[in-house]
Amino acid sequence: MSSLDQIFVNATNAVLNVARRVLPEWTIPWISMLIAIGAIAAVAPVIMMYLTWLERKIIARMQNRFGPNRVGTYGLLQPLSDGLKMLIKEDIVPRGSDPLLHLLAPIVAVVPAILLFAVMPFGRNMIAADLNVGLLYILAISAVSSYAIFMGGWASRSKFSILGAMRSVAQIISYEVPGVLSVVVVIMVVGSLSLVDIVEAQADRWFLFTPWGFIAAAIFFMSGIAEVNRTPFDMPEAESELVGGFHTEYSGMKFALWYMAEFLESFAVCAFTVTLFLGGWHGPAVPYWILALLLTIVVGTAATLPLVLRGIGAVTILGSGLLFRTEPIPSWIWFFAKTYALVFVLVWLRGTFPRLRVDQLMGLAWKFLLPLALVNIIAAGLWVALPFPGGTAVSVALLLGSYWWLVQVNRPARLERRTYVFAD
Repeated sequence: MSSLDQIFVNATNAVLNVARRVLPEWTIPWISMLIAIGAIAAVAPVIMMYLTWLERKIIARMQNRFGPNRVGTYGLLQPLSDGLKMLIKEDIVPRGSDPLLHLLAPIVAVVPAILLFAVMPFGRNMIAADLNVGLLYILAISAVSSYAIFMGGWASRSKFSILGAMRSVAQIISYEVPGVLSVVVVIMVVGSLSLVDIVEAQADRWFLFTPWGFIAAAIFFMSGIAEVNRTPFDMPEAESELVGGFHTEYSGMKFALWYMAEFLESFAVCAFTVTLFLGGWHGPAVPYWILALLLTIVVGTAATLPLVLRGIGAVTILGSGLLFRTEPIPSWIWFFAKTYALVFVLVWLRGTFPRLRVDQLMGLAWKFLLPLALVNIIAAGLWVALPFPGGTAVSVALLLGSYWWLVQVNRPARLERRTYVFAD
């Protein structure tokens, strides 16, 4: 019986074994690359489409609405309907714009977002390219989005677009600095830039449960939200001021590519936060039959689903639970569960917090997150150098003291009492 944890790996190896029998040996690496590319090309759009559905559903529940519920059961076909609508909408190019840059900008935005999936460790032995500089790769690739955004704003020949693009570049550069510094502590502790090595180093304890890891995870996650222009850091779009920001003059499939890039990068922020600080694919050794039983109950009691589908789904899931009952929950399920938990937090922030003012947004990066990230590097060094519990106590004291001091320094000045003098 094939292991459920390695089911995708074993399927890939089976395809390669068949190819070895009928094709020359030099073609095997190319076939392996094509399988990885095909898997990413298939998974990435599906993740993007159903992230839009998930976000609309969660925010609707927060606002006491239903969300998408007309196209398909639970509105599950709504993303396909929206995609079809984008395909048939007219592509409007403003008069006086640069047609070539106007076309290339959304493509340049979405390609790096997809390339991030190449080094994403979805599970044990489930990574397309285990680069020894994987962490450097994601930092470099994610920085390309600022070029695409400015290219799109400049090419549109619109004051709203160029203002949104300039805001975006300033914001992305500002938040890249504390974001990069926050992962320095991971490199210090692990001694490697490989994402697989970083995940393996968290087999016994996730970095989130260390004082420096908690602070670094918070800084990395907030910086990532700001870099992908998500609420409350959506200043580049600022619909109330700039109509739609840098993508004001885009329509049809070009606008859909901007939308796709934003959601794929949002998923990547959550996935890499899980990889760097929440143990990646590691999880408790819970027997698979418990998860299968819970899913069977959920599917079997879904009132909106037709009775036939409920029965087939419940029997299928229960059968898999009986087949793999003693095996622990697969590593790829733990990875996606933790990633989508952070996606929920991302959507929760959007439905809860208002947009920051531009001075608050830039001040948070340069006056608070940047010095806190620098102090966190010192705290991580003390945690490594001093034995437990002395190193932990010193690093906690340093971080708490620095946090309190930064809050006091950045506290806004109290408004002076006004005195009104009225004319006689």
